[in-house]
Amino acid sequence: MIEFSLILSGILLLIVIGQTVLVLGFVRKLQERPAELLSDEQAPRAAIILCLRGGDPFLEECLKGLLNQDYPDYEIRIVVDHPDDPAGQIAADVVERDDSAARVTLEFLQEKRSSCSLKCSSILQVVGSLDDSIQFIAQIDADTLAHPTWLRELATTLADEQVGAATGNRWYMPRSHSVGSLVRYSWNAAAVVQMYWYRVAWGGTLAVKTRLFRETDLLEKWGNAFCEDTMLYGMLKKHGLRVAFVPSLMMINREECDLGGFFRWVCRQLMTARLYHPAWPAVVGHGVVSTLTPAATLGTIFYALGQNDTATACCLAMALALYEASLAALLWPMESAIRRIAQGRGEPTDWLTPGRLLKFLAIMPLTQAVYATALTMAQFAKSTNWRGIAYRVAGPWQIKMQGYRPYAAQPEVEETKSL
Repeated sequence: MIEFSLILSGILLLIVIGQTVLVLGFVRKLQERPAELLSDEQAPRAAIILCLRGGDPFLEECLKGLLNQDYPDYEIRIVVDHPDDPAGQIAADVVERDDSAARVTLEFLQEKRSSCSLKCSSILQVVGSLDDSIQFIAQIDADTLAHPTWLRELATTLADEQVGAATGNRWYMPRSHSVGSLVRYSWNAAAVVQMYWYRVAWGGTLAVKTRLFRETDLLEKWGNAFCEDTMLYGMLKKHGLRVAFVPSLMMINREECDLGGFFRWVCRQLMTARLYHPAWPAVVGHGVVSTLTPAATLGTIFYALGQNDTATACCLAMALALYEASLAALLWPMESAIRRIAQGRGEPTDWLTPGRLLKFLAIMPLTQAVYATALTMAQFAKSTNWRGIAYRVAGPWQIKMQGYRPYAAQPEVEETKSL
């Protein structure tokens, strides 16, 4: 019993040490001095692509941000899923009221390919009609609120010849303290660290050089894929290019969600990692070790108590408590660094009250349980549902849309869209 307890305690310690190294490396990246932004003369012509299906709660603010970019030469291409989609009218109303409407093209998705997701179909529709002078596309999701220099920051990173794509990431500061929102916050805090170290691109803020469309088979891949972003690491690596993370583009998301909505969303995000990123085995390995070790420790505590071995039970309980406390403490350096980034853009950051913090600490074990379940389901998933559309997933490039229908609001809380 004592030897097994020491092994468990040692594994818990190693997990904490490893996680600390990864988190502090990520925080150090967040604290880097931003690069000097490109001047107007240096800024290449760009196209922003926004794909819409359903009226997201922050869609109007998203559109206003795109219309007010501090960038000399760009166009906005909005692709709406269907003429009856409510997002179309929201977009039309916002554009009509803005003086920059001339730079916006609002269109409907014409070809809903059965071999890929609707989002990939929308991106391909825009790319197929771009002017040759466009040097990069910038993709954004409707739950991302772009600050005035958002596009210029992407363009500045792409100026490096070794960079084929530039990306940011999301950080949640929900308005509510529901269990679902706090579990999502906890999971995402761990996920962004992995995404940084594994160079996983995030479609909510993503720029891609258009020369890749001519020099690689990226468009063909998109035409047979479920998502457009996660595959980029492997694709670019084959051509001697890289995905660059832009620390200043940690984008704040304030949407709320329930636990069921989060679970469906995270299953889909993990499935895309399984399909398209070579680091998936490492993700699974980390998930298995970080789930089974605390579970085994808890089980051993109860077993020791049953054997009246209170000394062993107390020692393991202390080790487990220190483990959970250490992981919770690692959130604060990330939260602080991202708050400074957001405050530099004039965005409010005072969402994590003492009451919410206590509730967050209480739900950390629930987060681990939900993550472990989602990881298991993602490993074996052969189908998924994205905004009311079912897809059969036989392999990375064997995607089959199971029929199309216009968007209709679901009774459950809407899920966020991207990893």
